Amino acid sequence: MSSLLLNRTEFGDPANEDKVPTKAEAVELLNDWVKSESLKRHMRQVGALMKAWAHEKENLPPEEQLKWELAGLLHDADWDQWPDQHCRKIIEELERRQVAPSILRAIASHGPSHFGVEPESSMDKMLYAFDELSGFIHAYSLMRPTGYEGMQPKGVKKRLKDKSFAAQVSREDITDASQRAEVDLTERITFIIQHQAEVQ
Repeated sequence: MSSLLLNRTEFGDPANEDKVPTKAEAVELLNDWVKSESLKRHMRQVGALMKAWAHEKENLPPEEQLKWELAGLLHDADWDQWPDQHCRKIIEELERRQVAPSILRAIASHGPSHFGVEPESSMDKMLYAFDELSGFIHAYSLMRPTGYEGMQPKGVKKRLKDKSFAAQVSREDITDASQRAEVDLTERITFIIQHQAEVQ
């Protein structure tokens, strides 16, 4: 994974912190860059989780909620077509568009063991905390006859212990993200179940 290292910790121009794309502009970029429908859904789900957390847990104003949402919505935008440039290509594109540095940094730090950027802000930490776990819970929903309906955290935790289920999901990253975000795993699982079920 060392080839994905970004080898820098500063992103964008601080003078652009108030420059935030509209959601429509972000969705246009997502649809242009991402062809996989399952990956699009994952990014929409993480975007929805980020917005909901910023609103309900962080009590942030709408303009800050949008930053959180866009970080989630675009964090994997380059994975589909350019996996060997993952994170680097989307960050460079957003820098070219003069997007707020806080959004860029959250994207850059959503996998510290891969990209070499440590999550620092609450937005950084929660994007990292939601990313892998969101995908894991969606995978779990697909194997349940009732999908998200009736899903309980204990069922998710049981599957997390089964290393053969959704084996591509890093349990190490989930554990590391929990510690960094200082959010109880059960609380995070419950929040995800409640907020991403309706996101398609």
